[in-house]
Amino acid sequence: MSSRLYPLAVGNFAIGTGMFVTAGLLPPIAADLEISLPAAGQLMTVFALAYALLSPLLAALTARLSRKRLLLLAMGVFVLGNALTALAPTYPLVLATRVIAAAGAAMFTPTASGVANALTAPERRGRALALVMGGLSVSSAIGVPLGTLLGAASGWRATLWLVTGLGVIGFAWVAAVVPEARIPVSGRLRERFTPLADRRVLAVLATQLLMFGAGFTAYTYIGSLFDLPLPAVLWAWGVGGIVGNQLGGRLTDAYGPRRMILIGLAASTVFMALIPVANLALPVALVWAFLWGALGWLVAPAQQFRTVAVVPDNVPIGLGLLSSAQYLGLFVAGLAGGAALDWYGRAGVIVLATALGLVALVFTLATYRDVAIPSKESVAA
Repeated sequence: MSSRLYPLAVGNFAIGTGMFVTAGLLPPIAADLEISLPAAGQLMTVFALAYALLSPLLAALTARLSRKRLLLLAMGVFVLGNALTALAPTYPLVLATRVIAAAGAAMFTPTASGVANALTAPERRGRALALVMGGLSVSSAIGVPLGTLLGAASGWRATLWLVTGLGVIGFAWVAAVVPEARIPVSGRLRERFTPLADRRVLAVLATQLLMFGAGFTAYTYIGSLFDLPLPAVLWAWGVGGIVGNQLGGRLTDAYGPRRMILIGLAASTVFMALIPVANLALPVALVWAFLWGALGWLVAPAQQFRTVAVVPDNVPIGLGLLSSAQYLGLFVAGLAGGAALDWYGRAGVIVLATALGLVALVFTLATYRDVAIPSKESVAA
């Protein structure tokens, strides 16, 4: 199983690096394009919004493609978008190229999760989804720090060429290793939103939006929340994310998604409230960041597992909507966190992130309903 899924994880690693590394490149981007730091920060916001809006539309337009061909198309578009970003001479063109890169990501990540789900037996599905989505958490621990260092040494465009190269590797590996997967997909745009009539689906999506809105309100502006060396803190968070994502898959298989989601939401909310304590000393901050990343990322494979259970007959559509909700959460975090920072300073960001985490936890406690776990045949045949 792992040998067929590693290329999908590498593709997500490239996507995660390409999106999140811009947060560490704001000064050189702003200087090169002669714009303000807040304007440079909109590169991530535009990427997140484009991903959220394009995901269902592109899924409908590409429904007749085989899943492997779609994975290759998606990674090709992502590579093209990042290459164009590295070449774009002006700020408007850079923003436009981020939309192209987001379009590739919006096609790749949900499809990769759907393929992983279809190729895996139910008792190993949590681990399979954790492996594929682990590319995103690994990117925060390895890709983003390396990309930030490269950008500081050789310019931000060199980092975008690195991301382009990672995408090429993902493309070639998918082409060589990933088999075709039988996943029924509808080509009608209206049917992309049919699951939204199910309250259980809405509950999953709302949890995803609130969870990522809370976590990335703090993460996006973490440089304004700490007086300590930021690269070390981000590295510890990324390493924790890798551990939490992998443990989350195994624990989801063992204990079910409900426990992992509630534990992860509760713990990450507490850790966001403890940011002032973490800022007292670097050793404290490193332990805090590792635990925040680990406990927060417990939720990712469990949420995907929960989505599969709720919409077993529409797995690709369900996972696409889940990704859209996730990136809408990132978009909300960027706007709301920025406003909180401008109006109330770092305390405003911490309070807002913690409040959103509490809302996510209470909402999930009130709306979570266990459903039967679908068999492999029901989602892959």
